[in-house]
Amino acid sequence: MRAIVSACLLGAPVRYDGGSKLNAAVAELASKLEVIRVCPEGSSGLPVPRPPAEQRDGRVWLQDGTDVTLQFEHGADIAFEAARRSGAPLAVLKAKSPSCGVHLIYDGTYTGRVIKGEGVLARRLEKEGICVVTEKTVESCKPSVEHPVAIVLGSGLGHLGQLVKPVRRIDYHDIEGFPQSARPIAGHSFEATVGSIDDVPVIVYPGRIHLYQGYSAAEVTSLVRHAFRLGCRDIIFACATGAVPGNAHKGLGIITDQINLTGRNPLADWDELRDVDTPFVDMSTAYSPYLRTIARGVADDLGIAVEEGVLAGVLGPSFETPAEVAALGKLGVSYTGMSTVNEVIMARALGMNVLGLTLAANDAGAADTTHETVLAEAKKHGSDFESLVRGVLHLL
Repeated sequence: MRAIVSACLLGAPVRYDGGSKLNAAVAELASKLEVIRVCPEGSSGLPVPRPPAEQRDGRVWLQDGTDVTLQFEHGADIAFEAARRSGAPLAVLKAKSPSCGVHLIYDGTYTGRVIKGEGVLARRLEKEGICVVTEKTVESCKPSVEHPVAIVLGSGLGHLGQLVKPVRRIDYHDIEGFPQSARPIAGHSFEATVGSIDDVPVIVYPGRIHLYQGYSAAEVTSLVRHAFRLGCRDIIFACATGAVPGNAHKGLGIITDQINLTGRNPLADWDELRDVDTPFVDMSTAYSPYLRTIARGVADDLGIAVEEGVLAGVLGPSFETPAEVAALGKLGVSYTGMSTVNEVIMARALGMNVLGLTLAANDAGAADTTHETVLAEAKKHGSDFESLVRGVLHLL
């Protein structure tokens, strides 16, 4: 996998003051990737050292009042062309910089205050469709013993838990908010494993409960809150789904967005959820673009066939009618399933980074689909699913 990375984050002394901003998390990620180093300011021909630069009124100014907009644009053009030629799907740029800032930039007063905006290079890369993040995102997604990766598995995918080198196990019935009466359906297990996969700290939940079993949205999302309390910042949801004909095929998929058609929302009971600050949660990027890009890069490198698309969460337990599938297709839905959407809402309410993976085990609306055929299809893709998850964990 290739990535564009700001040279200063890798230790190059190219900043205005002649220094760098070496970032350990970015350097570790870069060691596992094919990296294209960029520095728009250096490519522009501006001297080092020089006065600091910030954007103001759509232009770039040095602190001494010199307008360097043309130089920054020239440097950004050089860096952008290098990025375009590389075909890299990901860029990690220096936060707040007038050339590399992503969503936030210094406000032109040279006081350290920031405003909404994009750096000159960042804007070009985003327009090209490249996933652009700062070092803050890489740091946020980096696992550790204090911040293990949570992995919640769906029907037929629980065998991933066998890869865990265990430290301890937790019975779901010991988890706060999980219903004591719950018993696992076929393809699920109710014992979480805390440990590591390939030396990456993880907590694996090899099963879940569903709304269609009569449980509340708060109960269904109890595993997410448990993972959060154990320090997890990243959470991978895996689920079995049906592929909507014309929009997706059977096989592995990366979830890009969701439509909640269950009629439930765990935040409707938010007064009982002490970990949640507010029920009014921004869902504009429910599934982390950074984690999605990492997953796509891993799949491409390993030659694993993976599609991408929108998940519609339905109540179930009956499978969809042909008319329902036709309607979902017109809504732009690729996958339909009976889990995950409420869990993702809860994870975002807790500020967690979400990656959604699915196994489309049947064509939605097809005749003769049963829970047993879903489990059988999951078994066929088990090896690729494990390789994909292990690859993502390795890059994190």
